[in-house]
Amino acid sequence: MKPFIHEDFLLQSDAARQLYHEHAAKQPIIDYHCHLNPAYIAADHRFDNLGQIWLEGDHYKWRAMRTNGVNERYCTGKETSDWEKFEKWAETVPYTMRNPLYHWTHLELKSAFGVETLLSPATAKEIYDRCTEKLRTPEYSARGLMKMFNVKVICTTDDPVDNLEHHLSLRKEGFEVKVLPTWRPDKAMAVEKAKEYRAYVERLSEVSGVSISRFRDLIEALRRRHDFFATVGCKLSDHGIEEFYAEEYTEQEIETIFNKVIGGHELTGGEVRKFKSAMLYEGALMDWEKGWTQQFHYGAIRNNNTRLFHKLGADTGFDSIGDFTVARAMSRFFDHLDTDNKLAKTIIYNLNPRDNDMIATMIGNFQDGSVAGKIQFGSGWWFLDQKTGMEAQMNSLSNLGLLSRFVGMLTDSRSFLSYPRHEYFRRILCNLIGNDVEKGLLPATEMAFLGEMVENISYHNANNFFNF
Repeated sequence: MKPFIHEDFLLQSDAARQLYHEHAAKQPIIDYHCHLNPAYIAADHRFDNLGQIWLEGDHYKWRAMRTNGVNERYCTGKETSDWEKFEKWAETVPYTMRNPLYHWTHLELKSAFGVETLLSPATAKEIYDRCTEKLRTPEYSARGLMKMFNVKVICTTDDPVDNLEHHLSLRKEGFEVKVLPTWRPDKAMAVEKAKEYRAYVERLSEVSGVSISRFRDLIEALRRRHDFFATVGCKLSDHGIEEFYAEEYTEQEIETIFNKVIGGHELTGGEVRKFKSAMLYEGALMDWEKGWTQQFHYGAIRNNNTRLFHKLGADTGFDSIGDFTVARAMSRFFDHLDTDNKLAKTIIYNLNPRDNDMIATMIGNFQDGSVAGKIQFGSGWWFLDQKTGMEAQMNSLSNLGLLSRFVGMLTDSRSFLSYPRHEYFRRILCNLIGNDVEKGLLPATEMAFLGEMVENISYHNANNFFNF
């Protein structure tokens, strides 16, 4: 009997198998949005064991473990060992059947370590020891894993005040995988947290060399940092926003709002929205001037559990899908930039699947023929980063746009073991197209073109789109 993860996993037709094995599987990886720690790459970090590389910072797994009745000390606790945490994860895995974690877990074990055994309490120690032994070899260092998975480019996620020392070090060294920064100015917009915002502006002033006493000083400081990021190879920005902001405002209004928050006062909801509108627009202008691609990840309600947020902090597994109504503001924002002829290449990622068709039609409003797929509907993100979510995103894009111009998959991950998500995506993509061929919905005589299309979505579209 075949192991669970076998060569034809998720491939349900002859056409799907042909597209995957002859075309998709051979393509390198461009991971144009991730949260890997560049310090680990610069130091070529080696992980002590499977529990450390797999469970440290992985809020996907923590959510599942908590749901399975696992005590918090085995998720984020400092007093428990890596093995103890891993043992509790192994107990949880059988209960994740039909959750994407079950697929990801066994795909990573097979792709990275050659382990075909299903993870369970009975197999936990054997798998832990076998994988830990490999992780202690040079081939399984941070860089070794990137080379193992044929990674060509990654783009990390970096704050404007970051000195990018690790990116600079890697660049100087000439590491064969391009490790590029991504401009993530969320904290420069976060005026709703007045005290933290004032501290951030002080830090920005320090690193930029700009004395910030008014709004235009803030923009100048950010522009200088934007210029610096460009010298280190940055080609993308990224914005984590609840919703799109496109309020009408005047320059004087924004100056007044900035002075108010810097002066120690809290802002009203309307003032916050106007300020964020101005910041999104100013950032978009900088991206357009440099030919960067701007990314917008929207729709998350973060830190829902106040008690555990105060105890554990952000990004620990207490975020969820929001139900924001964004179409009108999104349209106004892009239309303002397009009217000024300053709309950069753009990728939009939604978290609520109800928005799939809306985004797939919205991107068509602002294609201008200058670049193929200039405005992109981003791959299924976060809670939608699974088989159903990916298929729904690609079906909406196919029905209402051009799937053939899609820039494809990214990991959005903090783990060096997440690269098999590209394989997962490619298998799902090939199965989607291959099954259409088998059903007569696409012509079997066009397999050569469909193979090229799969190669483009897997690698070439992104490489050309971002000019890597």
